Amino acid sequence: MQSFTGTLYEFFRNIWDKHQQMILQAGKTVVLVLLVLLLAAIVSRILGRIITRASAKLGELDVSFQKVFKNFAKVMVWGLALLIILDLCGINTASILTVIGAIGLAVALALKDSLSNIAAGLMLLFLRQYKTGDFVDCGTVSGSIRNMGLFCTELQTVDGIFIAVPNNVIFSAPVKNYSRNPLRRGDITVGIDYKNSLPEGIKTLQTMLENCDLILKDPAPEVLVAELADSSVNLTVRFWTANEKYWDAYWHIKAAIKPALESAGLSIPYPQRVITIVNAPQTQNAEK
Repeated sequence: MQSFTGTLYEFFRNIWDKHQQMILQAGKTVVLVLLVLLLAAIVSRILGRIITRASAKLGELDVSFQKVFKNFAKVMVWGLALLIILDLCGINTASILTVIGAIGLAVALALKDSLSNIAAGLMLLFLRQYKTGDFVDCGTVSGSIRNMGLFCTELQTVDGIFIAVPNNVIFSAPVKNYSRNPLRRGDITVGIDYKNSLPEGIKTLQTMLENCDLILKDPAPEVLVAELADSSVNLTVRFWTANEKYWDAYWHIKAAIKPALESAGLSIPYPQRVITIVNAPQTQNAEK
């Protein structure tokens, strides 16, 4: 046993004597690499906290904005750490950067549409046309914003369907944000019979609006004559309400219109058309 231990000691002693400088240099490199990794992890975490706190203080930055910039900061920190580690290992980073630049140029030319999505995504994040949870209408698609990424924006329609829209499509189309403003106006059109009293109809609907607790008193609700249609006088019921109460108020008022008109003795007419037959007697005599 002592002989084996002595032999093993002599083996490592010979390796140390022959490669002492190389072992010390390798150990130094390993320690420096570990320190760089530790420092990168600390800096990445600190930057993440700084971005989170800055977003909380500003109060207007979306959650997706925080995620994108946190990921960007992590990529930059770890990319710099990788270059430092390669340099410590004796690898020429200048040539690597040259190759990466050439590859990046080729990829940029091949993926110009994807890069336009990234540019549009950054512009949308900075302009803050909408945030997570907003209900928007972007040209041919509409729904609630679920996530905002660099390449696409994820929406959920009112019937629960998932839609991923490229950012450049949204950026190049008009965006109608239904959730941005705190107040929202509702318009409901209803027709009353020409035989009914128009002032009575307006008064009845106005009273119905004034008794509704879901709408605002200022701006005051209105009942306006919208159109003298073929079969009815169309009245527009107009009201303002808090954005989050809009649909509750809309459905409540729509359901209350018919009972209110009926209780006042007013009627909602069916579509009808008056047909006048010209020269009817002559036609009958001709048939005889």
